Amino acid sequence: MEQTQSNLKVKVQQFGSFLSGMIMPNIGAFIAWGILTALFIPTGWFPNEQLNEITGPTITYLLPILIGFTGGRLVYDIRGGVVGAMVTMGVITGAEIPMFLGAMIVGPAGAYCIKKFDELVDGKIKPGFEMLVNNFSSGILASILAIIAYLIVGPAVETLNNVLATGVGFLVENSLLPLASIFVEPAKVLFLNNAINHGVISPIAIEQAAETGRSVLFLLESNPGPGLGILLAYTIFGRGSAKQTAPGAIIIHFLGGIHEIYFPYILMKPILILSAIGGGMAGVMTFSLFNAGLVAPASPGSIFAILAMTPRDGYVGVFAGIIVATAVSFAISAVVLKTSKVTDTTIEAASEKASALKGRKTITPEVQTNFSTAEKMSDTVETLANTKKIIFACDAGMGSSAMGASVLRNKVKKAGLPIEVVNSAIAQLPDDADIVVTHKDLTTRAKEKLPKAYHVSVDNFLSSDKYDELVEKLTIVKPSV
Repeated sequence: MEQTQSNLKVKVQQFGSFLSGMIMPNIGAFIAWGILTALFIPTGWFPNEQLNEITGPTITYLLPILIGFTGGRLVYDIRGGVVGAMVTMGVITGAEIPMFLGAMIVGPAGAYCIKKFDELVDGKIKPGFEMLVNNFSSGILASILAIIAYLIVGPAVETLNNVLATGVGFLVENSLLPLASIFVEPAKVLFLNNAINHGVISPIAIEQAAETGRSVLFLLESNPGPGLGILLAYTIFGRGSAKQTAPGAIIIHFLGGIHEIYFPYILMKPILILSAIGGGMAGVMTFSLFNAGLVAPASPGSIFAILAMTPRDGYVGVFAGIIVATAVSFAISAVVLKTSKVTDTTIEAASEKASALKGRKTITPEVQTNFSTAEKMSDTVETLANTKKIIFACDAGMGSSAMGASVLRNKVKKAGLPIEVVNSAIAQLPDDADIVVTHKDLTTRAKEKLPKAYHVSVDNFLSSDKYDELVEKLTIVKPSV
């Protein structure tokens, strides 16, 4: 049963990662559109009818086509991206609203079709006709699929969009939108934050913002208040390294926008998910009362990004929602931490226990724990001894992985090891990675992607124990020159 649940979580993470993978690489374009909208719409900072003409074609054509191309590329590289972009053009012209959801459907679908066609004709094309067949096959198939998208998919997705918009409107009008936090906050802690924000919420929110100039949906996941309240409570009432690392985590979370930094603090004491849910609900309720919202996605969820995407007349509501969410989350967390027994597990205790079990001064204990044969043990030591590249991976490859890679890179450099340390999305792990570092809840996915690599799981992105342990092992097995 436990294995089944683990597999299900991995599958959900993979699907969510695929959805967000179509949006995340294009966030810069979305932010550019948001800035232009905030500046030049009639209610913007500098209303300008001429410059505002850029925003319409951008949201109608450019952004959906970018999504369709990216989705197609995820399935079948550049060839799939080109077909996906062309099919997306069909779904755009087949509807009267921005086709973000449509692009997320037809882009990958078009790439999948051309991929299957190439597999069918592989080895059956006569020499000299490869380019002709490749170009015309993609062109013909893309045109057929674009017509289908125009006639069928576009109208169908438009109907779906209207249903979703009606549902969101119903929740807002009846003050039920705060209930979304019951699902959003626990899903975030399971590392589905990017999938929820960019794979599900953003496509709906962008269309809403295009009509009304703002959307509260952008703040459902990106509100830093719930996480900030939890970290503040740990700073005051926490114990051990959890208390020591919480202030640093606050800076990274609130200013840097990397929300993954507070997830381990909840995983260490799962009852704190109530703090996140309570803070989230209070924040959404406050946003709704003030009619607050953002003009575009705030990515990362930094206070600076949120303020940059806040419309001219929306700052009071946005600040109020964040403050209320922080206060409620802090209050619940404070009660939980103050009433907790001293014997509760802490990050420090967990790290010390792991170190004692694995043996920090030698490689052998961990190798013996994970491998049963001398041959596998030898392979592991050989991998460590010949390591050229370490990948720190997270779901999106932009937030926590960039931070972790920076910390680990400095330690590797100080140890004098000629090893490259970079960050990456799990779905795009390069084949030449020797060591892959991930949060423990993402390690299963990383192992599925690169089963032959040496995998390291961390509990806390700020805790250096795992990084020091890895660097120490690499130093011990480093070939003498």
